[in-house]
Amino acid sequence: MAPEVVAAMAAASRASVDIGELQDAASRRIAEATGAEAGLVTTGAAAALTLAAAASIARWDVAKMAALPHADTFPRDILIPRTHRTGYAHALAASGARLIDVGHNDRGTGAGVRGLEAWEIETALSPSVVAVAFSVNATSIVDFATTAAVCRANGVPLIVDAAAQLPPKENLKRFIAMGADLVAFSGGKALGGPQASGILAGRRDLVASALLQQLDMDVAPETWTPPRMIDRANLRGVPHHGIGRGFKAGKEEIVGLLTALDRFVIADDGKTNAALEARLKSIASALDGLDVKLVPASVTGRTPVLEIAVADALAMSARLQRGDPPVHLSERHSARGVLTLDPQVLLPEHDAPLAAAIREALQ
Repeated sequence: MAPEVVAAMAAASRASVDIGELQDAASRRIAEATGAEAGLVTTGAAAALTLAAAASIARWDVAKMAALPHADTFPRDILIPRTHRTGYAHALAASGARLIDVGHNDRGTGAGVRGLEAWEIETALSPSVVAVAFSVNATSIVDFATTAAVCRANGVPLIVDAAAQLPPKENLKRFIAMGADLVAFSGGKALGGPQASGILAGRRDLVASALLQQLDMDVAPETWTPPRMIDRANLRGVPHHGIGRGFKAGKEEIVGLLTALDRFVIADDGKTNAALEARLKSIASALDGLDVKLVPASVTGRTPVLEIAVADALAMSARLQRGDPPVHLSERHSARGVLTLDPQVLLPEHDAPLAAAIREALQ
Protein backbone atom coordinates (compact mmCIF):
# COMPACT_ATOMS: atom_id res chain seq x y z
CA MET A 1 0.00 0.00 0.00
CA ALA A 2 1.06 3.57 -0.63
CA PRO A 3 2.32 5.55 2.37
CA GLU A 4 -0.72 7.85 2.28
CA VAL A 5 -3.06 4.84 2.49
CA VAL A 6 -1.17 3.51 5.50
CA ALA A 7 -1.22 6.96 7.09
CA ALA A 8 -4.97 7.29 6.52
CA MET A 9 -5.60 3.92 8.15
CA ALA A 10 -3.43 4.86 11.12
CA ALA A 11 -5.35 8.12 11.55
CA ALA A 12 -8.66 6.27 11.34
CA SER A 13 -7.55 3.85 14.05
CA ARG A 14 -7.39 6.76 16.51
CA ALA A 15 -10.90 8.02 15.78
CA SER A 16 -14.30 6.96 17.06
CA VAL A 17 -17.05 6.95 14.45
CA ASP A 18 -20.43 5.43 13.71
CA ILE A 19 -19.78 2.83 10.98
CA GLY A 20 -23.15 3.52 9.36
CA GLU A 21 -22.32 7.21 9.03
CA LEU A 22 -18.87 6.39 7.70
CA GLN A 23 -20.35 4.01 5.13
CA ASP A 24 -22.76 6.76 4.09
CA ALA A 25 -19.80 9.03 3.41
CA ALA A 26 -18.01 6.20 1.61
CA SER A 27 -21.11 5.62 -0.51
CA ARG A 28 -20.97 9.16 -1.86
CA ARG A 29 -17.29 8.84 -2.77
CA ILE A 30 -17.77 5.44 -4.40
CA ALA A 31 -20.81 6.67 -6.32
CA GLU A 32 -18.79 9.55 -7.74
CA ALA A 33 -15.95 7.23 -8.79
CA THR A 34 -18.17 4.53 -10.31
CA GLY A 35 -21.19 6.40 -11.63
CA ALA A 36 -23.41 4.22 -9.44
CA GLU A 37 -26.23 5.43 -7.22
CA ALA A 38 -24.48 4.18 -4.09
CA GLY A 39 -21.53 2.19 -2.85
CA LEU A 40 -20.34 0.15 0.09
CA VAL A 41 -16.91 -0.80 1.41
CA THR A 42 -16.75 -4.53 2.06
CA THR A 43 -14.09 -6.92 3.36
CA GLY A 44 -13.17 -8.05 -0.14
CA ALA A 45 -14.76 -8.75 -3.51
CA ALA A 46 -16.01 -12.16 -2.35
CA ALA A 47 -17.78 -10.50 0.59
CA ALA A 48 -19.26 -8.00 -1.87
CA LEU A 49 -20.68 -10.87 -3.92
CA THR A 50 -22.23 -12.54 -0.87
CA LEU A 51 -23.78 -9.25 0.19
CA ALA A 52 -24.99 -8.58 -3.36
CA ALA A 53 -26.74 -11.95 -3.42
CA ALA A 54 -28.21 -11.40 0.06
CA ALA A 55 -29.50 -7.98 -0.99
CA SER A 56 -31.10 -9.43 -4.12
CA ILE A 57 -32.84 -12.10 -2.06
CA ALA A 58 -33.99 -10.04 0.92
CA ARG A 59 -34.37 -6.51 -0.49
CA TRP A 60 -36.13 -4.64 2.40
CA ASP A 61 -37.70 -7.75 4.00
CA VAL A 62 -36.32 -8.02 7.54
CA ALA A 63 -37.77 -11.52 7.99
CA LYS A 64 -35.75 -12.75 5.01
CA MET A 65 -32.68 -10.97 6.38
CA ALA A 66 -33.14 -12.82 9.64
CA ALA A 67 -33.52 -16.16 7.86
CA LEU A 68 -30.50 -16.07 5.54
CA PRO A 69 -28.69 -18.25 4.62
CA HIS A 70 -31.74 -20.49 5.09
CA ALA A 71 -33.84 -19.42 2.13
CA ASP A 72 -35.71 -22.57 1.13
CA THR A 73 -39.13 -20.99 1.69
CA PHE A 74 -38.80 -17.92 -0.55
CA PRO A 75 -37.31 -16.96 -3.93
CA ARG A 76 -33.54 -17.33 -3.92
CA ASP A 77 -32.42 -18.50 -7.38
CA ILE A 78 -29.54 -16.73 -9.13
CA LEU A 79 -28.96 -17.53 -12.79
CA ILE A 80 -25.32 -17.87 -13.83
CA PRO A 81 -23.83 -18.65 -17.26
CA ARG A 82 -22.23 -22.09 -17.28
CA THR A 83 -18.74 -20.88 -18.10
CA HIS A 84 -18.95 -18.36 -15.24
CA ARG A 85 -19.45 -21.09 -12.62
CA THR A 86 -16.02 -20.83 -11.01
CA GLY A 87 -14.81 -21.33 -7.46
CA TYR A 88 -15.61 -17.67 -6.83
CA ALA A 89 -19.31 -18.36 -7.42
CA HIS A 90 -19.32 -19.99 -3.98
CA ALA A 91 -19.43 -16.46 -2.57
CA LEU A 92 -22.87 -16.03 -4.13
CA ALA A 93 -24.12 -19.36 -2.83
CA ALA A 94 -22.88 -18.53 0.68
CA SER A 95 -25.81 -16.11 1.00
CA GLY A 96 -28.27 -18.98 0.75
CA ALA A 97 -28.82 -18.46 -2.97
CA ARG A 98 -29.32 -21.42 -5.27
CA LEU A 99 -27.22 -21.08 -8.43
CA ILE A 100 -28.90 -22.14 -11.66
CA ASP A 101 -26.68 -22.70 -14.71
CA VAL A 102 -27.88 -21.21 -18.01
CA GLY A 103 -26.66 -21.18 -21.58
CA HIS A 104 -24.48 -23.43 -23.66
CA ASN A 105 -21.57 -21.04 -24.22
CA ASP A 106 -19.94 -23.00 -27.00
CA ARG A 107 -17.60 -20.08 -27.61
CA GLY A 108 -16.50 -20.01 -23.99
CA THR A 109 -15.52 -23.66 -23.98
CA GLY A 110 -13.98 -23.66 -27.45
CA ALA A 111 -16.63 -26.07 -28.75
CA GLY A 112 -18.16 -23.62 -31.22
CA VAL A 113 -18.83 -19.99 -32.09
CA ARG A 114 -21.96 -19.20 -30.09
CA GLY A 115 -22.01 -17.48 -26.73
CA LEU A 116 -24.77 -16.74 -24.24
CA GLU A 117 -28.04 -15.88 -25.98
CA ALA A 118 -31.03 -13.88 -24.74
CA TRP A 119 -33.52 -16.74 -25.04
CA GLU A 120 -31.35 -18.95 -22.85
CA ILE A 121 -31.67 -16.46 -20.00
CA GLU A 122 -35.34 -15.69 -20.66
CA THR A 123 -36.27 -19.38 -20.65
CA ALA A 124 -34.75 -19.82 -17.20
CA LEU A 125 -36.53 -16.82 -15.65
CA SER A 126 -39.24 -17.62 -13.12
CA PRO A 127 -40.74 -16.08 -9.95
CA SER A 128 -38.00 -17.83 -7.93
CA VAL A 129 -35.21 -15.94 -9.73
CA VAL A 130 -33.89 -12.98 -7.75
CA ALA A 131 -30.82 -12.04 -9.83
CA VAL A 132 -28.46 -12.95 -12.65
CA ALA A 133 -24.74 -13.21 -11.94
CA PHE A 134 -22.05 -12.38 -14.49
CA SER A 135 -18.27 -12.77 -14.16
CA VAL A 136 -16.84 -10.16 -16.50
CA ASN A 137 -13.48 -10.37 -18.25
CA ALA A 138 -11.99 -9.76 -21.68
CA THR A 139 -13.61 -12.94 -23.02
CA SER A 140 -17.07 -12.78 -21.43
CA ILE A 141 -17.64 -9.07 -22.10
CA VAL A 142 -19.07 -9.92 -25.54
CA ASP A 143 -22.14 -11.40 -23.79
CA PHE A 144 -22.57 -8.55 -21.32
CA ALA A 145 -24.90 -6.31 -23.35
CA THR A 146 -27.25 -9.21 -24.09
CA THR A 147 -27.40 -10.21 -20.44
CA ALA A 148 -27.95 -6.65 -19.23
CA ALA A 149 -30.74 -6.09 -21.75
CA VAL A 150 -32.64 -9.21 -20.65
CA CYS A 151 -32.24 -8.31 -16.98
CA ARG A 152 -33.40 -4.76 -17.51
CA ALA A 153 -36.43 -5.84 -19.59
CA ASN A 154 -37.50 -8.32 -16.90
CA GLY A 155 -36.69 -6.27 -13.80
CA VAL A 156 -34.07 -8.73 -12.56
CA PRO A 157 -30.91 -7.36 -10.89
CA LEU A 158 -27.61 -8.08 -12.64
CA ILE A 159 -24.71 -8.82 -10.27
CA VAL A 160 -21.29 -8.38 -11.86
CA ASP A 161 -18.07 -9.87 -10.51
CA ALA A 162 -15.39 -7.41 -11.66
CA ALA A 163 -12.95 -8.23 -8.87
CA ALA A 164 -9.89 -8.32 -11.11
CA GLN A 165 -10.97 -5.84 -13.79
CA LEU A 166 -8.87 -2.92 -12.57
CA PRO A 167 -7.01 -1.36 -14.28
CA PRO A 168 -7.97 0.27 -16.56
CA LYS A 169 -9.66 2.77 -14.31
CA GLU A 170 -12.39 3.28 -16.93
CA ASN A 171 -13.78 -0.05 -15.75
CA LEU A 172 -14.86 1.59 -12.51
CA LYS A 173 -17.72 3.17 -14.47
CA ARG A 174 -17.94 0.87 -17.48
CA PHE A 175 -20.10 -1.93 -16.11
CA ILE A 176 -22.57 0.33 -14.32
CA ALA A 177 -22.93 2.31 -17.56
CA MET A 178 -23.56 -0.94 -19.45
CA GLY A 179 -26.47 -1.86 -17.21
CA ALA A 180 -25.13 -3.67 -14.14
CA ASP A 181 -27.20 -3.26 -10.97
CA LEU A 182 -24.41 -4.31 -8.59
CA VAL A 183 -20.67 -4.53 -9.28
CA ALA A 184 -18.01 -6.05 -7.02
CA PHE A 185 -14.39 -4.87 -7.15
CA SER A 186 -11.37 -5.96 -5.13
CA GLY A 187 -9.97 -3.22 -2.92
CA GLY A 188 -6.46 -4.67 -2.94
CA LYS A 189 -4.46 -5.62 -6.02
CA ALA A 190 -4.35 -2.77 -8.55
CA LEU A 191 -6.59 -0.46 -6.55
CA GLY A 192 -3.92 -0.34 -3.89
CA GLY A 193 -6.19 -0.41 -0.84
CA PRO A 194 -6.14 -2.77 2.15
CA GLN A 195 -5.99 -6.39 0.99
CA ALA A 196 -9.04 -7.21 3.13
CA SER A 197 -11.25 -4.67 1.39
CA GLY A 198 -13.58 -4.45 -1.56
CA ILE A 199 -16.28 -2.35 -3.18
CA LEU A 200 -19.93 -3.06 -3.89
CA ALA A 201 -21.38 -0.35 -6.14
CA GLY A 202 -24.77 -0.09 -7.77
CA ARG A 203 -28.45 0.62 -7.19
CA ARG A 204 -29.15 2.52 -4.02
CA ASP A 205 -31.88 0.18 -2.76
CA LEU A 206 -29.75 -2.94 -3.22
CA VAL A 207 -26.62 -1.38 -1.72
CA ALA A 208 -28.73 -0.19 1.22
CA SER A 209 -30.00 -3.73 1.80
CA ALA A 210 -26.42 -5.02 1.67
CA LEU A 211 -25.32 -2.39 4.20
CA LEU A 212 -28.23 -3.19 6.49
CA GLN A 213 -27.19 -6.86 6.52
CA GLN A 214 -23.60 -5.92 7.36
CA LEU A 215 -24.12 -3.48 10.22
CA ASP A 216 -23.84 -4.11 13.95
CA MET A 217 -27.53 -4.27 14.88
CA ASP A 218 -27.18 -4.71 18.65
CA VAL A 219 -29.39 -1.64 19.05
CA ALA A 220 -32.71 -0.71 20.62
CA PRO A 221 -35.31 -0.26 17.87
CA GLU A 222 -36.62 2.84 19.63
CA THR A 223 -33.29 4.69 19.43
CA TRP A 224 -31.84 3.35 16.18
CA THR A 225 -31.03 5.96 13.56
CA PRO A 226 -30.35 4.26 10.22
CA PRO A 227 -27.68 5.44 7.79
CA ARG A 228 -29.01 7.96 5.27
CA MET A 229 -29.15 5.53 2.37
CA ILE A 230 -31.56 3.32 4.34
CA ASP A 231 -35.18 4.51 4.25
CA ARG A 232 -36.73 3.19 7.46
CA ALA A 233 -40.19 3.59 5.94
CA ASN A 234 -39.34 0.57 3.77
CA LEU A 235 -38.74 -1.60 6.84
CA ARG A 236 -41.49 -3.24 8.87
CA GLY A 237 -39.09 -3.59 11.78
CA VAL A 238 -35.45 -3.38 12.72
CA PRO A 239 -33.46 -6.43 11.63
CA HIS A 240 -31.08 -8.38 13.82
CA HIS A 241 -27.46 -9.07 12.85
CA GLY A 242 -27.48 -10.12 9.21
CA ILE A 243 -25.54 -12.64 7.21
CA GLY A 244 -22.98 -9.96 6.39
CA ARG A 245 -22.16 -9.20 10.02
CA GLY A 246 -18.93 -11.20 9.71
CA PHE A 247 -18.04 -9.06 6.68
CA LYS A 248 -18.30 -5.75 8.54
CA ALA A 249 -15.52 -3.49 7.32
CA GLY A 250 -13.70 -1.55 10.03
CA LYS A 251 -13.08 2.17 9.98
CA GLU A 252 -9.45 1.57 9.03
CA GLU A 253 -10.38 -0.49 5.95
CA ILE A 254 -13.06 2.01 4.90
CA VAL A 255 -10.78 5.03 5.13
CA GLY A 256 -7.84 3.18 3.60
CA LEU A 257 -9.96 1.98 0.68
CA LEU A 258 -11.32 5.48 0.01
CA THR A 259 -7.82 6.96 0.07
CA ALA A 260 -6.61 4.32 -2.37
CA LEU A 261 -9.65 4.91 -4.59
CA ASP A 262 -8.91 8.63 -4.75
CA ARG A 263 -5.30 7.87 -5.77
CA PHE A 264 -6.41 5.35 -8.37
CA VAL A 265 -8.93 7.70 -9.99
CA ILE A 266 -6.40 10.50 -10.58
CA ALA A 267 -3.52 8.21 -11.58
CA ASP A 268 -2.36 7.95 -15.19
CA ASP A 269 -2.75 4.32 -16.31
CA GLY A 270 -0.23 4.83 -19.08
CA LYS A 271 2.47 6.14 -16.76
CA THR A 272 1.74 3.44 -14.17
CA ASN A 273 2.06 0.68 -16.76
CA ALA A 274 5.18 2.24 -18.24
CA ALA A 275 6.82 2.20 -14.81
CA LEU A 276 5.80 -1.43 -14.25
CA GLU A 277 7.09 -2.40 -17.69
CA ALA A 278 10.45 -0.77 -16.97
CA ARG A 279 10.75 -2.77 -13.76
CA LEU A 280 9.85 -6.00 -15.56
CA LYS A 281 12.49 -5.31 -18.20
CA SER A 282 15.04 -4.93 -15.43
CA ILE A 283 13.92 -8.24 -13.88
CA ALA A 284 14.05 -9.89 -17.31
CA SER A 285 17.59 -8.60 -17.75
CA ALA A 286 18.55 -10.16 -14.42
CA LEU A 287 17.11 -13.44 -15.73
CA ASP A 288 19.22 -13.26 -18.90
CA GLY A 289 19.62 -16.66 -20.50
CA LEU A 290 16.28 -17.92 -19.21
CA ASP A 291 13.16 -18.17 -21.37
CA VAL A 292 11.23 -15.04 -20.39
CA LYS A 293 8.78 -12.87 -22.29
CA LEU A 294 7.44 -9.43 -21.45
CA VAL A 295 3.72 -9.16 -22.24
CA PRO A 296 2.69 -5.47 -22.39
CA ALA A 297 -0.51 -4.00 -20.98
CA SER A 298 -1.82 -3.52 -24.53
CA VAL A 299 -1.97 -7.32 -24.82
CA THR A 300 -3.13 -8.25 -21.30
CA GLY A 301 -5.70 -5.46 -21.24
CA ARG A 302 -4.69 -4.61 -17.67
CA THR A 303 -1.03 -4.42 -16.62
CA PRO A 304 2.21 -5.76 -18.11
CA VAL A 305 3.42 -9.16 -16.91
CA LEU A 306 6.50 -11.32 -17.33
CA GLU A 307 6.00 -14.87 -18.57
CA ILE A 308 8.64 -17.41 -17.56
CA ALA A 309 8.69 -20.67 -19.55
CA VAL A 310 9.79 -23.75 -17.63
CA ALA A 311 9.75 -27.49 -18.29
CA ASP A 312 7.45 -28.36 -15.38
CA ALA A 313 5.61 -25.24 -14.25
CA LEU A 314 3.88 -26.68 -11.20
CA ALA A 315 7.02 -28.39 -9.90
CA MET A 316 8.93 -25.13 -10.34
CA SER A 317 6.16 -23.16 -8.62
CA ALA A 318 6.33 -25.52 -5.64
CA ARG A 319 10.13 -25.13 -5.49
CA LEU A 320 9.84 -21.33 -5.58
CA GLN A 321 7.29 -21.33 -2.79
CA ARG A 322 9.58 -23.43 -0.59
CA GLY A 323 12.52 -21.09 -1.15
CA ASP A 324 13.92 -18.39 1.11
CA PRO A 325 12.41 -15.94 0.43
CA PRO A 326 9.35 -17.79 -0.85
CA VAL A 327 8.21 -16.66 -4.30
CA HIS A 328 4.62 -16.97 -5.49
CA LEU A 329 4.09 -16.67 -9.24
CA SER A 330 0.76 -17.03 -11.03
CA GLU A 331 0.02 -20.58 -12.18
CA ARG A 332 -2.77 -19.43 -14.53
CA HIS A 333 -0.86 -20.63 -17.60
CA SER A 334 0.96 -23.57 -16.01
CA ALA A 335 -0.73 -25.99 -18.42
CA ARG A 336 1.35 -24.54 -21.24
CA GLY A 337 4.54 -24.47 -19.17
CA VAL A 338 4.44 -20.82 -18.11
CA LEU A 339 4.61 -19.09 -14.74
CA THR A 340 3.57 -15.43 -14.70
CA LEU A 341 5.10 -12.59 -12.71
CA ASP A 342 2.57 -9.80 -12.06
CA PRO A 343 4.30 -6.85 -10.33
CA GLN A 344 1.21 -4.90 -9.23
CA VAL A 345 1.61 -5.39 -5.50
CA LEU A 346 5.41 -5.61 -5.39
CA LEU A 347 7.57 -2.79 -4.10
CA PRO A 348 10.49 -1.75 -6.33
CA GLU A 349 12.96 -2.81 -3.64
CA HIS A 350 11.63 -6.36 -3.97
CA ASP A 351 12.58 -6.67 -7.63
CA ALA A 352 16.25 -7.61 -7.20
CA PRO A 353 15.80 -10.29 -4.51
CA LEU A 354 12.83 -11.66 -6.43
CA ALA A 355 14.88 -12.02 -9.62
CA ALA A 356 17.71 -13.63 -7.67
CA ALA A 357 15.36 -16.15 -6.06
CA ILE A 358 13.84 -17.07 -9.43
CA ARG A 359 17.24 -17.47 -11.06
CA GLU A 360 18.49 -19.68 -8.22
CA ALA A 361 15.40 -21.91 -8.37
CA LEU A 362 15.54 -22.28 -12.16
CA GLN A 363 19.23 -23.10 -12.14
